[in-house]
Amino acid sequence: MKNDITFRLTGRYALFTDPLTRIGGEKCSYHVPTYEALKGVVKSIYWKPTFIWFIDKVRVMRPIRTQTKGVKPLNYSSGGNRLTIYTFLADVEYRVQAHFEWNEHRPELKHDQIDGKHFEIARRSLERGGRQDIFLGTRDCQGYVEPCPFDEGVGQYDDLDELAFGLMFHGFDYPDETGESILRSRFWRPVMRHGVIEFPRPEACDIRKDVHPMTPKPFDKGRNFRPVEEEELQ
Repeated sequence: MKNDITFRLTGRYALFTDPLTRIGGEKCSYHVPTYEALKGVVKSIYWKPTFIWFIDKVRVMRPIRTQTKGVKPLNYSSGGNRLTIYTFLADVEYRVQAHFEWNEHRPELKHDQIDGKHFEIARRSLERGGRQDIFLGTRDCQGYVEPCPFDEGVGQYDDLDELAFGLMFHGFDYPDETGESILRSRFWRPVMRHGVIEFPRPEACDIRKDVHPMTPKPFDKGRNFRPVEEEELQ
């Protein structure tokens, strides 16, 4: 079945937050996108609970540059705003390859697993820049997508043999994708080779931490779910 897409992802700024830097309100971006952030991008292009998106690999096209800015986020504890420092990635561009697979933990949506239709909607949604706004790690960083071959163009790190980034957040294990009633976070140690980072499948990550109990969200036709037969191939 056809289930893969490749696209160009760009933005003026990106903030792929390192969880360790959230203490005190300040945030600092990883140097490369996380699996979870890229998964959020493809879900903004097109998503249904019928399937699960998997990120295969990402290619870093532009130099990795950081920029520190003072921002004034809302102070939810005392009201008003507070001044804090965020360290963003600046002027980013990536090539991303992803594919989807049927979510076997959603047997109630088996009828929606129609080969071909989901792929065509995903492809056409990508051509139009996605169904929802694209964000590069946070809502502060607007992103843009367009179809593009993964190997097109010359990347900044194409000639670099290997670059390791140490321990890094990979993504979350959600109950509706694992069949377990708990939310977990995953970690791994990425290595970029010739500008490309290949992501392991979520189940291949061996470093995990339990976050809190969670149950899958129910989906019901007519309330919060629309079968693919009713979607318009626009």
